[in-house]
Amino acid sequence: MTQKVVYLDNNATTMVDPKVFDAMKPYFCELYGNPSSMHRFGGQVMHAVDKAREQVKEFFGAKDAKEIIFTGSGSEGDNMAIRGILEANKNKKHIITTKIEHPAVLNLFKYFEKQGYDVTYLGVDSVGNLDLNELSNAVNEDTALVSMMYANNETGVILPVEKAAKIVKQKNPKTKVHVDAVQAAGKIPFDVKNTDIDLMSIAGHKIHAPKGIGALYIKTGTLLPAFIIGGHQERGKRAGTENVPYIAALGEACEIAQKSLNYEMHEVKRLRDKLENGILERVYNAKVNGSTTNRVPNTTNIGFQYIEGELILLHLSDLGICASSGSACTSGSLEPSHVLKSMGVPFESLHGSIRFSLSRFTTEEEIDYVLKVLPDVIFKLNKISPYQKELKALEEKFRK
Repeated sequence: MTQKVVYLDNNATTMVDPKVFDAMKPYFCELYGNPSSMHRFGGQVMHAVDKAREQVKEFFGAKDAKEIIFTGSGSEGDNMAIRGILEANKNKKHIITTKIEHPAVLNLFKYFEKQGYDVTYLGVDSVGNLDLNELSNAVNEDTALVSMMYANNETGVILPVEKAAKIVKQKNPKTKVHVDAVQAAGKIPFDVKNTDIDLMSIAGHKIHAPKGIGALYIKTGTLLPAFIIGGHQERGKRAGTENVPYIAALGEACEIAQKSLNYEMHEVKRLRDKLENGILERVYNAKVNGSTTNRVPNTTNIGFQYIEGELILLHLSDLGICASSGSACTSGSLEPSHVLKSMGVPFESLHGSIRFSLSRFTTEEEIDYVLKVLPDVIFKLNKISPYQKELKALEEKFRK
């Protein structure tokens, strides 16, 4: 009998919504024309691209569909925004980001640091919150760009990007603000038109569209050179024949995600809280990493003190449960999470921290199953931990 998979790694990627899959299917074998062709057959396909762009515009809360550029991924959107702004402002050599960014942004800033840029890496407190005073003090006349995530991929903690953008513009109106909204998309509402944010990127595979499609919002008036030089596609900013099936999928996924926000913010949150509270009630060496109030509704990051996260994941995987120890983009590394290290998470939790991330397809039965089997996994690993004295003290404190 095939073991049922309980998938709680939705911050890594999500299943494609069957409705999204249905929306993209016609553009493979039926309406397969090139959207740039002059004939009616191609025109039908361009209509799908235009419709999707309008759907994504509504999702962002943008003013104009022309502000939306389709990309191949969240990482591409981040690169297009950051590289483009720096190319358009070659005389400015100061850039700002945070220490808890996804590798798509953090490693790009490290690259530009090696190229001679002055980089400010903003810190966070013990629960992952950003210090806006530090940001305000960092912005100067030479600051070309500030780039930060909307929600952290490991902890789910939400950064005050709208307030941050306002502060940046007050200090230097010419500084551009980019937001990596990959992990916030579909979990909290967007309304970019009423903010000082200049650029915002999302990835389709985080909101139940396929991998290989994303979008970048570019506020009208923001100068951004071509990222891929060639044809006229995407208003000359990203050449190449449009990936129509995936664009149609992203448009449908954005529309569904927007309609599902209430469910996400209430029912998914209820299941996340049930899982989190259930673990804390059953496991004496469990502790939440990050803010329990200022976060997206689907994510919890729990540190299991004095045991190894990799062992936890292997045992859970044997039971059909999929979770993560952090970003999927750094899963090949044995180094502890840079996010948790930046938060000052102590060593006893740092290596044993597990991220559980739900979606609107997560069921009550799946959460019940995890709560049934996970405590036994942790208790078994506790018995082989070399920190028996410390675990005993935690257990005694828990029992009181």
